Amino acid sequence: MTICRVVGDVVSTQKNEHFTGYKLLIVQPVELDSHTPVGTSMIAIDHVDAGPNDLVLVNKEGSSARLMLENENIPAQAVVVGVIDGMQLADE
Repeated sequence: MTICRVVGDVVSTQKNEHFTGYKLLIVQPVELDSHTPVGTSMIAIDHVDAGPNDLVLVNKEGSSARLMLENENIPAQAVVVGVIDGMQLADE
């Protein structure tokens, strides 16, 4: 899993029928110690009703995403599986 920040959403008038009922979010991986963006943004299916600027846990594995959504035909690679309310990093 990857910690990401929700940076936007995707609105589409035409989409794959398997996405019906799902919100698509644009998420960006963050650096743990500073919460700053790192890496490339990606589109993830929202499974937990995340909102703008939320820190979220993203499962970025297609087969696990399809199992979680209980749909073997959905063309998904990333799914938001949790909203992070807080976290504490161990002292280094």
